[in-house]
Amino acid sequence: MPDKDILKIKDWAEEDRPREKLLLKGINSLSDAEILAILIGSGSKNQTAVDLSKKILSQVNNNLHELGKQSINELTKNKGIGQAKAITIIAALEIGRRRKLSDILNRKQINKSRDVFDVFHPILSDLPHEEFWILLLNRANKIISKIKISQGGITGTVIDIKMIIKNALEKLASSIILCHNHPSGNITASNADNDITNKLVEASKLFEIQVLDHVIIGDNKYYSYADDNKLN
Repeated sequence: MPDKDILKIKDWAEEDRPREKLLLKGINSLSDAEILAILIGSGSKNQTAVDLSKKILSQVNNNLHELGKQSINELTKNKGIGQAKAITIIAALEIGRRRKLSDILNRKQINKSRDVFDVFHPILSDLPHEEFWILLLNRANKIISKIKISQGGITGTVIDIKMIIKNALEKLASSIILCHNHPSGNITASNADNDITNKLVEASKLFEIQVLDHVIIGDNKYYSYADDNKLN
């Protein structure tokens, strides 16, 4: 039986209700749980939407990046979260990711490893699997194209060197930047990472294309081969 002492959100003081609080004080006044509560709209019989949101966030250590990795099946394990609400949460996080990416891509020129991180972090940071991408640049280091080469599992993905070179030649790229993620969050380059990097550096030289960097992204940090002087 539901606890009769539990207040529904409509019984709260108006300034404490998430929607009303947003109208009165602005979006920045809301906690992550309150914003999530607005998205899901309602809770369950025994808890408000805010309480349910707090529970969901606590399961990912109150980390929105980790929440972005949750699947529909994982979210719907919470009582009060059906498929429609789970889809709403995932869609909202994806919109945020795409907004950040759109802002970053307005800066077309790549000057340092942090610029590469800023381009790919919105794409790769929340993924539960590995993906390998390339940036193709012109002589002014401006982005010609951003291309996903492969998608794999938790511990790796298959990279086709011929496909990377083919894309670079077709787009008349002067240089290439490699980027992939480590879902574990560990940004240490593996032997396989070193091997594919060295092979691509050598293969690109045959076509007078330069590999400028290989950036590995893990959560909110990254490793750069160029910064570490590991590109020969």
